[in-house]
Amino acid sequence: MPIDASADWRADLGGGTTIALVQAGVFTSDAGTVLGPVPRLMWERLVEDEINPDHTLTQALNCLLVETPSGRVLVETGCGERMDDHHKAQRGVRGEPILPSLRAAGFDPGSVDFVALSHLHFDHAGGLLTTAGEYAFPRARIVAQADEWDFALGDNPRLTASYEQPELRLAEAWARPGAADGDEELIPGVEVRRTSGHSGGHQAIIVRGRDQTVAFIGDLCMRPWSANPKWITSFDDFPLTSVEVKSALFAEAAEEGWTAKCKDIADGTLFPKAESWIFGANIPGKTNTVMFYMAGLGEYRKVLSDVTTNAYRGFALATDTSSAVA
Repeated sequence: MPIDASADWRADLGGGTTIALVQAGVFTSDAGTVLGPVPRLMWERLVEDEINPDHTLTQALNCLLVETPSGRVLVETGCGERMDDHHKAQRGVRGEPILPSLRAAGFDPGSVDFVALSHLHFDHAGGLLTTAGEYAFPRARIVAQADEWDFALGDNPRLTASYEQPELRLAEAWARPGAADGDEELIPGVEVRRTSGHSGGHQAIIVRGRDQTVAFIGDLCMRPWSANPKWITSFDDFPLTSVEVKSALFAEAAEEGWTAKCKDIADGTLFPKAESWIFGANIPGKTNTVMFYMAGLGEYRKVLSDVTTNAYRGFALATDTSSAVA
């Protein structure tokens, strides 16, 4: 599906938690800026099918609508509907903004309980206000990191270029009191985790259902190929932090994914039904957990081969092997 096509993607994470992708338009960025210090020779072939004639890349303004038994959370708001024509043309902004996009997807903006923003750059927090300057989500708590507000409304020109300070000041009295001070669980199954990196107070939003977990990591990873922890953009205010935190997040995801894979395989056997200390039955309240890979040695060797041939996917490698994280 083209990145600027109308998107309708939804997933059931289990236990009454669902997520839906809501695309609030698109904009464009210079390809070299998006890839930052990565040599063009390394990235050019990866974008040959999507690079525009003016050497820009089209960036989707993807938002997530999370529904749980405890409440509704909107992740990101896009550029919004208050940007003037000059800046729209300059930034290549087109498409429907967040409010009509939500309604078209069947969601009432007035029913949102939380708006979780990865950070406060114009393309993430631009939809907090309506065209008339009213609060777009009047009943919602707006959750960005407290220090992200400090960076956004500060006076360091190197750090404030991507913030629309006049717009943020209009929304500040309503939106800033809901800020998170570090990691916080907003409602059961939905947490924000401070990462920094792309911006000083950048955060990830993690959604856990009964069966699956989804991590929305904002601009730490703008494209699939920037999942390489060492590939950063010129937009990152704290690039070394981006490298470190991406490595840690991907290692954590790989570990959780492996545990889930072992459980899925074991669920097809009688082992999980055994009240054994091997699976944690000797610890009161501990969830029955199978850590064994029960698909056989041959399949396990295939997994090991796949990991090693893909640059040790799921491992955060360090020069001092004693500090490597699996």
